[in-house]
Amino acid sequence: MELFFYAVPGLMLAGFVFAAYLLVRRARRISRTWAHGLTAEARCLRTYTTTSGGGGNTSVSTTLHHVYEFTTREGRTVRFEEEDGPGTVLEGDFVTVRYLPELPQQATAKPPARGSLVAGTGCGLAFLGVASAFCVGFMIFAHLIFAESDGLLP
Repeated sequence: MELFFYAVPGLMLAGFVFAAYLLVRRARRISRTWAHGLTAEARCLRTYTTTSGGGGNTSVSTTLHHVYEFTTREGRTVRFEEEDGPGTVLEGDFVTVRYLPELPQQATAKPPARGSLVAGTGCGLAFLGVASAFCVGFMIFAHLIFAESDGLLP
């Protein structure tokens, strides 16, 4: 029984740490693309939206997606999809994209906005930090309860 009070928060903590790693890795990749990436002209092939939520008392969230296609300097045609792009870009529009030569499929049409990237990453890390602290606090609390009760719950 005691294992349950350590295993579940421990697994959650591992998930939060992994999510933080992915968040930082994504931010570093985007920052590196903005700073050192090559530029190309891309055409917006398609725009569409997806919705989530709306069940019960939850609000509906809509995400705008763009599908772009561009040609690298080496002549390779690359097609990629990006979420949360500007609503002013329509099918057929031309935009400037930035890409790393070794990862052209991870290009971005978003203009450089380092402050926004730092703020979003920081808020995400803060949330994951609070959730992680809650898990650690829960495990410490469970340890204290089990230590006082000699392994038996009152």
